[in-house]
Amino acid sequence: MDINSKKAIITGASSGLGAAFSKSIIEKGGTVFGLARSTDKLEQLQDKLGTAFTPVTMDITNHEAIQEWVTNTFSDKHAPDILINNAGLGRFGDVDRLPLDEWEAMIQTNLSGIFYMTRQCIPKMKANDNVCHVINIASIAGKVANPQLTGYNASKFGVRGFSEALFQEVRYDGIKVTCFYPGSTATDFFGQNDLETHENMMQPQEVADVLINVLETPDNFLINDVTMRPLNPKSPNEQ
Repeated sequence: MDINSKKAIITGASSGLGAAFSKSIIEKGGTVFGLARSTDKLEQLQDKLGTAFTPVTMDITNHEAIQEWVTNTFSDKHAPDILINNAGLGRFGDVDRLPLDEWEAMIQTNLSGIFYMTRQCIPKMKANDNVCHVINIASIAGKVANPQLTGYNASKFGVRGFSEALFQEVRYDGIKVTCFYPGSTATDFFGQNDLETHENMMQPQEVADVLINVLETPDNFLINDVTMRPLNPKSPNEQ
């Protein structure tokens, strides 16, 4: 894909990986509709990235709001070329102590939100004359289970299964599907769980560089799974 002039939708765009993805796509000449719940953060990002970035305040767990926005924004002649389902959250705890609302929030955001957004975009992509690309951001937790991550693992394993099935479903419609499984990355995710980032973690821009490489592959060439990890994941303080 030649990213120049292509239209991308990125969820969870206000910070971390989503902000890095937006920056990299715009630097390649694309335009980005950046979705997130925080209007202030989206507007601050627009100040940095310019008019090629369109902020869209959206809760991706609201399927009616997603349907209305996609219907009003896109058409068969004005279709998205790229969808990056990046929004997600993680809450950790023993299975018998994990609050129900935290379980439900993870399933709704990490899994149902991807379904809601994808089911609205796929018909537009099918009508697109260009080869399109859906990229789902899972986690290494979509491949490797750990104690106290039952809810997070369940949601990310779900993204893995959804992505594999979707890839087989739409490949002959000219739509690529790739699932990313990043390991520990220095984003706000860790701060939200009272964990500290450190210099041995991957950086958001490093993951964004991989994203650009995957998007720019030839139209009939698909990388459907990408696993990324730090070579040495330990904090320098632990060595």
